[in-house]
Amino acid sequence: MSNFRFQILGSSSSGNCAVLKTPKCTVLIDAGFSGKKIKNGLKTLGMELKDIDAIFFTHEHGDHSAGVRGITASADASRIKFFANRYTAEAMETRYKRRLSWSFFNTGNVFEYGDLRVAPFAIPHDTNDPVGFSFECGNSAATTEKLVWVTDCGKVTPVVRRHVADADFLVIESNYDSKMLTDSNRPENLKTRIRGTHGHLANDACCAFLREYENARLQKLFLAHLSKECNSISLVAAGTREALGARADCASIVNPANFLDPAAGWGF
Repeated sequence: MSNFRFQILGSSSSGNCAVLKTPKCTVLIDAGFSGKKIKNGLKTLGMELKDIDAIFFTHEHGDHSAGVRGITASADASRIKFFANRYTAEAMETRYKRRLSWSFFNTGNVFEYGDLRVAPFAIPHDTNDPVGFSFECGNSAATTEKLVWVTDCGKVTPVVRRHVADADFLVIESNYDSKMLTDSNRPENLKTRIRGTHGHLANDACCAFLREYENARLQKLFLAHLSKECNSISLVAAGTREALGARADCASIVNPANFLDPAAGWGF
């Protein structure tokens, strides 16, 4: 039986948020939707905002932090801890014009929260100090499970590879199709930003990583943060099948057009 229960409420340029539940705590990874929408997503899972113990922020962009305003205005949020590094926290306070009671971490330093062992690690993205997260839970080497969250990552660095090497559950972005981005009506400076090594991960780059990703522990793979305008589920699915071959059965693609379906339940 898994130490984790996990579900992605939604993941795209419109918003990103996931719920991770362990025997001792329940946390959100990012809060990029309105407080009302996050509450509705939690209700789908049989939960309320008061059931959330903490929120872990990867970076300050609005599609990862927009829920702060609505969440902090709710009386049900009085006990929630907000985790971020100092640069992200400062940027969020500037963006939302409010002070939060932060629990700071240092990027690269492992810490514990509840029964989670949390490792925030540096990723390349055009923000102050963006991170991916590794979450481990278990009482021994034999029972410990690891979930790793990597989105908004311009390239797969050696640091990223090290953290995902033994993941039981991996969330990684497959953000855009290069041709669709080139053919889009987006401004050239935005296209350049997205393509850059501190932008987003292209389908081709994600597939190149997956082809050489040998991890016997992997149980579930989630392809996330797809662009609504410059990507498609069919393209990501075809690329993933080609990259993983017989291993592709473990992969799921998060539909960027959908928030969590009321009938979905927990992902695992």
